[in-house]
Amino acid sequence: MSIATSKSPTQSAGPGAQWPPGWHTMAHGISVGRYIDPAFQQLEYERLWSRVWQVAARVDEIPAVNDYTTYEIGDQSVLLVRVDEGTVKAYHNVCPHRGTALGEGAGTFQGGRIICPFHGWRWDLSGRNEYVLERQEFRDGKLCDSDVALKELKSVVFAGFVFINFDRDPVPFDEFIAPIRAFLEDLAIGEMRHYWWKSIPIPSNWKVAQEAFFETYHVPATHPQLEKPAAAVIYGSDRPTDFPFSHRHVAYDAFAYGHGRFYAGEKTPMAGNVQAQGGDPVEAMAARLKLLADGMDAQVLQGDIDVLLTLRGKPIPTGSSLGAEYIKALYARAAGEQRPMPKATPEILGMWGGEIFIFPNVMILPHAGNAMIYRVRPAGNDPDRCTFEIFSTRSYPTAVKPPRATLQRVTDLDDPEQVLEIPRQDLGNIPRMQKGLHSRAMRQTWLASHHEKMILNMHQEMDRYLQA
Repeated sequence: MSIATSKSPTQSAGPGAQWPPGWHTMAHGISVGRYIDPAFQQLEYERLWSRVWQVAARVDEIPAVNDYTTYEIGDQSVLLVRVDEGTVKAYHNVCPHRGTALGEGAGTFQGGRIICPFHGWRWDLSGRNEYVLERQEFRDGKLCDSDVALKELKSVVFAGFVFINFDRDPVPFDEFIAPIRAFLEDLAIGEMRHYWWKSIPIPSNWKVAQEAFFETYHVPATHPQLEKPAAAVIYGSDRPTDFPFSHRHVAYDAFAYGHGRFYAGEKTPMAGNVQAQGGDPVEAMAARLKLLADGMDAQVLQGDIDVLLTLRGKPIPTGSSLGAEYIKALYARAAGEQRPMPKATPEILGMWGGEIFIFPNVMILPHAGNAMIYRVRPAGNDPDRCTFEIFSTRSYPTAVKPPRATLQRVTDLDDPEQVLEIPRQDLGNIPRMQKGLHSRAMRQTWLASHHEKMILNMHQEMDRYLQA
């Protein structure tokens, strides 16, 4: 499980001809060994996680000077420290004396002093050693502060995230993030802060878990309450097979460096594309958004629905639409509160209800100043287990101090009090997929050329690292 540190790949190093047959990425599917073979997971630790830029924390985990949090991947632990208002540093979470972890979980280093709990060695927040007990006994009395300074990792704060990289010479972060930088900036992801954050152990491979969220093709079957007419087709209606499924409006982009996105533009419920079926369109839209607010308590929040309901009984101006009037009302409320919001451009508004994927393991589902964020990581050496995190974030009015991000650990995936309906439906499928991938009848998955292109793009980018 050890993570190596060597030069990051810049291009594919070959087809992986020496790999076992079960490890290959194909044009139309993924070999199942990539999800179930412990040796493949070990290769990921050695060649992917040791070299890739990865989200280690959100800035709202360490909002104040002296705050710290920790990040674990494989057998590596990272200590992230707020040095000053504009500076975050990442260190290997280890005392150079005997290897003691300097931090656990999250907290605050009182007085800006990092103190080893074993023998009391001490560092400042910049990693400089300040004190060694009985220093004269080490290195014949010639031990220098630089000998025992904390080992820093490369890190970048961007869009409200702290990215780290174990590689000594990684691809430049600006190059890595360039394909999706503008989306993250214009959606105001960096202005969003903690609402709630949960960690859920899932009995599946980390890639199986996140790929469940790379497309909307699953919505009619997995979330029938969201698409009732479409679900009726799936579950036995006599409707024609050319039924206008909502997912057919969704566009997908596969970007360089493994990133991706999907969006439906004006064809989303957030934009007012809801069938009122003869009733009040405001009530129909509110009812649809209520399913999302109650089912996730993220992305769409009750406050957004309250704004929509202020449009009851109001005529829609000529040339406008319910969706457009809803957006105007949301932005008017935000302006009054001095609350940060996404840029009001057609492309960014069209991303509401869509997703941005940050390679290798973070997904962002944005709305009107809110975002639901998923992060998925492998768990130890077992390819059948992972840790799935959900961050519900939102921007806050200027007068409101956002809370510090605190983690809730889910103990029962099936408990509706711990996991709300929509993520419970999604996550409930994932262990069943992992079980099926072990079947002797299963050698590869099949990928839809349009709706599942982000999955293929992710694996192709992984191969650039793994084959180097």
